[in-house]
Amino acid sequence: MTSITHKKVFAGIDVGAAELVLVLRTGEKSSPAQSFPNTPAHHRRLLQKLAASPDCTVCLEATGVYSMDVTIALHDAGIPLMVINPQRSHNFAKVLGKHSKTDNVDADTLAQFAQRMPFQPWVRPTDAVLALRAFSRRIHALTDLKTISKNQSHALSFIASTPKVVMQDVALAVTQLEKRLAILTAATLELIHATPELLAPFTLLLGVKGIANTSAIALLGERLLLPAGLSHAQWVKFAGLDPKHFRSGTSVDKKARISKAGNHYIRAALYMPALSAKAHDPYVKAYFEHLIGMGKTPMQGVCAVMRKLLHALHGMLTNNQPFDNTRFYAVPAQMIRSST
Repeated sequence: MTSITHKKVFAGIDVGAAELVLVLRTGEKSSPAQSFPNTPAHHRRLLQKLAASPDCTVCLEATGVYSMDVTIALHDAGIPLMVINPQRSHNFAKVLGKHSKTDNVDADTLAQFAQRMPFQPWVRPTDAVLALRAFSRRIHALTDLKTISKNQSHALSFIASTPKVVMQDVALAVTQLEKRLAILTAATLELIHATPELLAPFTLLLGVKGIANTSAIALLGERLLLPAGLSHAQWVKFAGLDPKHFRSGTSVDKKARISKAGNHYIRAALYMPALSAKAHDPYVKAYFEHLIGMGKTPMQGVCAVMRKLLHALHGMLTNNQPFDNTRFYAVPAQMIRSST
């Protein structure tokens, strides 16, 4: 009786809002690209296609709402799956010498990434975690809209010719957004308090000076979808708070800036807590003033506080321990007494 040996197959899926592009790779040969509408019904067709290759590993990029449903479908079907940061596939494409960027090229790049790079399985979030992130991102979007409306109201108030009805309309927009935010926040808190895996870290976050409900919801909604086992430095890089240096020979040496090549929701969630902590927590304030004394600009100091705060949150949540502000920065005792 002759046994059938299946060749290892690597699949790359380029995810778009309307379409999924699939490339299968066996050995050194890639198949022609195939397209599937990005809908639940056609996700099942995609799964049937992949099931024809019993030994298949799939790689796709994390593209937020467009990739989540197909990613969960692949995982729940038991298909080995890698989900990578788009920046990694972009860098990998440059290493391969690919200069064109099309959906077909990107899918082939992802197939080669799965073939050549160590396999890192994607861990499926629970439904409660996915719901929390949906809540937190919607709250973020409405908060941005409220800020825009408030800025418009302030600007229009300085223009004498602004009709009264326009001012009333902008004020109504702010009021409505505040009501919608209150409803979403209440629903989010209800979810958190009903889910032990959410409530424990949420309670720890609220113990940090400067972090209130909105910031805690935003941080938790993003943090729980980070891959398990990341170091504090990897958290910082994932958030795009790692320094980006500009040096070339002896003539170019620009000031380092944060890379911003990461999750902007985490950066946004850390910004206001960092401002509050540097104003009200003596240890954080001393650290900020130390940086200013070294010649850093106020914005550089705030970014450094955000980065160091993320370090502290990593240790706190990883070890399930309350935040200890005395470990944030070593300050002389007399300075602490004088600032409290």
